[in-house]
Formats: sequence, structure tokens, C-alpha cells
Amino acid sequence: MPHYSVDDPIYALATPFAPSALAVIRGSGDNVIQLFEPLFTGKLGKAPTNTAVHGYICDQDGRKIDEAIVIKYSKGHGYTSEEAFEIMCHGSLPVIRKISIALERQGIREAERGEFTYRAFMHGRMDLTEAEAVEEIVRSKSDSASSDALQRLSGSIKAEADAIRSTLIDILASLEVQLDYGEDEIPEDWVFPEDEVGHIIARLEAIAATYESSRLYSSGASVVLAGKTNAGKSSLYNAILKENRSIVSAHEGTTRDYIETECMIGDIPVRLFDTAGLRDTEESVEKEGIERTRKLMESADLVVYVLDGNESIPPISGDNLIMVRSKRDITGECGDLSFSSVTGEGVEEVLKAISSRLSADDVPTDVPRIDSERQRSCLLEAAAALRDARAAVSSGEDIVAMYIQLALSALSSLTGAVTTDDILDRLFSSFCLGK
Repeated sequence: MPHYSVDDPIYALATPFAPSALAVIRGSGDNVIQLFEPLFTGKLGKAPTNTAVHGYICDQDGRKIDEAIVIKYSKGHGYTSEEAFEIMCHGSLPVIRKISIALERQGIREAERGEFTYRAFMHGRMDLTEAEAVEEIVRSKSDSASSDALQRLSGSIKAEADAIRSTLIDILASLEVQLDYGEDEIPEDWVFPEDEVGHIIARLEAIAATYESSRLYSSGASVVLAGKTNAGKSSLYNAILKENRSIVSAHEGTTRDYIETECMIGDIPVRLFDTAGLRDTEESVEKEGIERTRKLMESADLVVYVLDGNESIPPISGDNLIMVRSKRDITGECGDLSFSSVTGEGVEEVLKAISSRLSADDVPTDVPRIDSERQRSCLLEAAAALRDARAAVSSGEDIVAMYIQLALSALSSLTGAVTTDDILDRLFSSFCLGK
């Protein structure tokens, strides 16, 4: 695991290392402009901050490497709040390699994963929830996930935490008065602010409750198509993907192993599985395929059990199960969810049913959404401390004060005001290189 610093100049390729029209290489750190200037023919040092300068990138011997545009950022500006530059050059792999070598020879080392965002956090450019949102935007797989992450990057969680923290500090200040003075000096007894604390607890738990739904839209769900042989699983698989990915045959046991692919159902990223048909068999390969099907069904976020037309509903149940009938063009509508792979009837209804079952209808909509187990843990820790404070009213004001302090500490951990180096290293090392 890397150990980050803010002491030395760094650089990183911020675009994929692949042939492309353009590549972006960013640098940051004390005196990084001065170190870079000998490699660039443009007048970068005299340029004002946030200015793009045209010129040629050269090596230490003055040989031109590439024509480029370089953007200069003075200290206090740009992503990290450090002195920084961004090179926009041609996306040639040899060009990128040569520029990297030239930068390293100038004493600018290659950055660790997430080191730019780490520096932005350490310099107060963003709090920890905003820093996490940077990577959440990069890895988002749906419009909803991207939109939610952008909201967090704009400071929605920080604003909520700051407002709650301010209220708790006011409560704690009024309580400290009782602890600092004798009973005879206080005009009236301190009363626990039940309504205020109850509202904060509800708010914290509501934000924490958005975690599972947010993770669904960012990381996706596993959906398994299961059922007996020749029930129509492969036909539904192909109909959902709108391509012939899975072999459809009148012969039973065609699918011996599961196949999978990624797709979107509604706005939810889904890993869709077509599986071996469930039946009693002594054939070893098919038997292994059926065993894998059962394991997938156990771990799936949702199992779509396909029934062959008028087939009786099997004695299985579960919160992650929906029943779908095939061959609607033959059997007609029967009141159950059904589809026809021949006419396409009912496929959209099946997709809506899958999306509806995966989506959480009871997720609060009037609070910021989170996509971090760390944030969820901090929020629930703060809520638990406040519930303990409420329960401890009869035990003494000093005990109540202690629990409110614990809630404030959890909120500080949420935003990164109080965070260990080990947690920071673990968090930022999961970021992309160049971020």
C-alpha cells in the first residue's frame, strides 16, 4: 500500500495509456513549474494562472518530443491547490513514454494511485466525502450513479454533516454550562432537546439508508435466469440483449454451463446470467452445470425463474425471486407475468418487473445519497451515539455530554476532519492513476 506525501513534485498520465488523438499528463507540487520549464519552449513562467501556452516538449538535450498545449496553475489554483501544470499532447505511446522519462529526469516522480486527490484533500480543496465522490464518478456505470456522485462532489454530504455538527455543538455548549457551574448558579435545569436530537437521528439514518440503492446503481446487480430445461431461459436472455448470444434449441440440456454478459435494465447495470436447465440427470457435465446454476441462484440479487408456458409453479420462494412464463404467443395472457420470444410481447413488462424488484421503493428522496460503506458506518455510529445520549438522560449530564462528543467524533470521521493515515492510504490507493 502506498504512503502518500505532499513534499515532492509528481506527475501522472490522466488519460488511458493507449493510442489516441490526445493525451493529458498532469504535474503538481512545489516548484513543479520551475522544474518543467527547461523542457518546454513556451513561456510558461511568465504566463498568468489558468492560462494555456503553446510550445514544444523537449528532452534534456533539447530534442523536440512533441508539440503541446500546457496549462499553468499557480499555487492555490487548480485541482490540488498546489503549483501545477497539465500537458495536452498527442496520444502516441512513444511520445507519452519520452515525456515521462524527461519529467522523471527533472526530478518529478510518477504519482501513486489517487495521489492528486489525496493532495487536494490535504490542502483543504475538498473534504473526504467529496474526494470519494471523485472516484465514484469515474467508476459510475449509470446516469443515476454519475448524478449522485456529482452531487456528493458538490458538497451535499459535507453540507449536511456541517449543519448537524453545528446543531450538536450548540446542544453541547448549553450542556457544558451545567457541568461548569454549580447547581445554585444555574437558573433552571437543563432539558434534553428531544425533538432536535430525534430529527438528527432520523436524518442520519435516512442518509445511511440510501447506501444499498446507490451501490445498486453504481456497481450493478446480478440477475440469474433459471428454470427447467427448454423453459425459454435462453430465448429470454437473447430477447433482453436483443442479440443471439445464447444457443436456442428444441433439444433439452443445450446449455451445459452458464454464460453471462453486462447490460442495462432500466438505469441499473446488470450482470445477466443464462444457466443450465434444472432437471434430474446422471450426465456428469450437465450435472456440474446444474450445480453451478444452483450456486448462482443462491448468490444472485434477483432470480428470474422461467416457466414453460402452462408449467405448474414449483414450490420455491424468496425475496429475490420472480416467476415469468414463456411462450405467450401460444398460451396467451394468463394473468401472470409472461413473454413471447417469437413476437416480443411481454419482454418490456419483464424488464420493468426486473427493474422494479431491484430498485428500492422506500429509499428516502429528500436526503443526499451515499455510495460508501465507510460513510454509512460513520453515519450509523453518530446516530447510535445520539440514541445512547437520549437513553442516558437519567444517568447524568456528563454521560449525555460524552455520547454527544462521540457523535461529533463520528461526523468528523465522515468528512475527514479526524482520520488516520492508514484509512487515507487505503482509501486513495483504490483510485485511478492520475486522480
